[in-house]
Amino acid sequence: MPRFINSATVRVPERLVLRGGSWRWIEVGVRYGLVTQPEFGPVLIDTGYGPRATQGAQRSLALKLYGGVLRPRLVEADLPLSALAREGYSASDVRRIIITHFHADHVAALRDFPNASFIASGVAWEAIRRMRDTQRIHNGIFKELLPKDFASRLLPIETLSERPAPFGLGAGRDIWGDGRCLAIDLPGHATGHFGLVWPELDPPLLYAADTTWLSDAVDDRLPRGPARMIYADEAAMRKSAALVAAFRGAGGRVVLCHDRAAA
Repeated sequence: MPRFINSATVRVPERLVLRGGSWRWIEVGVRYGLVTQPEFGPVLIDTGYGPRATQGAQRSLALKLYGGVLRPRLVEADLPLSALAREGYSASDVRRIIITHFHADHVAALRDFPNASFIASGVAWEAIRRMRDTQRIHNGIFKELLPKDFASRLLPIETLSERPAPFGLGAGRDIWGDGRCLAIDLPGHATGHFGLVWPELDPPLLYAADTTWLSDAVDDRLPRGPARMIYADEAAMRKSAALVAAFRGAGGRVVLCHDRAAA
């Protein structure tokens, strides 16, 4: 059973992340996942925020500006290394990290795990490699957060076999080869963005990553205005949100990365 843990919180006006919301400020979490897999031990699903993205003079000017705008507040006791230590693991025990997409708040701690291979979109990685630095920054991607040997440690999800997913999600990529966890394409938020579904749980669980920022927004309340600038493809994001809404409507459970911090 995966657990989702807040690495940080960000304060935003509710209306910025929820169409029809109020102008009151709310705390939004920045989650990552932790699950124990029999063959590989502890597996991370993204890494959330971390000090490399939020602290220190060694950060690039672009990353400092990014942090200055969002002002994430780290939850030190729940950062991946701390959460793993509570389970009796160290950084060297992590041999797999699933990366739903490459935004800074999902990859900030990758360099803490030198033994890990990365399950991520190979298509997205190739697109990132071709981008100019300015394009990466515009897309919320900071090369300094990625290990220099990332390419040699990448396991592209496109190479995994497909299996049918429940509740109308279509086909998913089989992460472990046994049908217990499938990667589901959820385009729109970022290049190569995907979620994860656990079909055998009761009810099936879908981690929809950044398909929306609040669970309230899944049912046709995606934000408009300035928040639309974050979408890589707004039309695709709306289709992905509708897919997630249908999954939930059919009885599935949905977890998001950026839901309300207490949700």
